[in-house]
Amino acid sequence: MKIGQLAKRADCAVETIRYWEKEGLLPPPYRSSSNYRIYNESHLRRLLFIRNCRSLDMSLAEVRRLLDLGDQPAESCNEINDLVDEHIEHVVKRIRALQSLETELRTLRHRCNNDSDIEHCEILKGLAEGEPTESTQSDSHVDGLHGH
Repeated sequence: MKIGQLAKRADCAVETIRYWEKEGLLPPPYRSSSNYRIYNESHLRRLLFIRNCRSLDMSLAEVRRLLDLGDQPAESCNEINDLVDEHIEHVVKRIRALQSLETELRTLRHRCNNDSDIEHCEILKGLAEGEPTESTQSDSHVDGLHGH
C-alpha cells in the first residue's frame, strides 16, 4: 500500500509517517520503480503500536526503547515494566503541576471584577507585575516531552 493508504488505515497524517520513518521508528518501506513508498501490514501494525504509545504521551525515546525490547521476545518484561513505571511517575508529576497551574489561574481570574474596563484589569496588571512561578518556569508544556 502507498503512504496515503497507510495513513488512512492508521488514521495518521502522511507527514507523521514520514517523520517516524526518518526517526527510525518505522523501517524503510520498499520503493516502487516510480520511487513510491510501498508499505505492508507489518508497517501498519508498527505504526498503530507507535500511535498507541504516543497517545499515552510516551516520548519517541520511550517508543523506540519499547520497539527494541519488543524485538527480543525471550527477554524478561522487567525493563518494560520499569519504563512504564517511570512514565507513570512522570504523568503524576505533570498532573500535580497542572493542578498547581489551575490554582494560579483561578487566583488570577478572581482578581478581576467583570465591571472593570481593560485599563484597570487586575489580570493584566498581575501578569505584568508578577514573578514567574514554578509552573511557568517549567521547560515542558502540557504536551511536552520529558527527560528523553
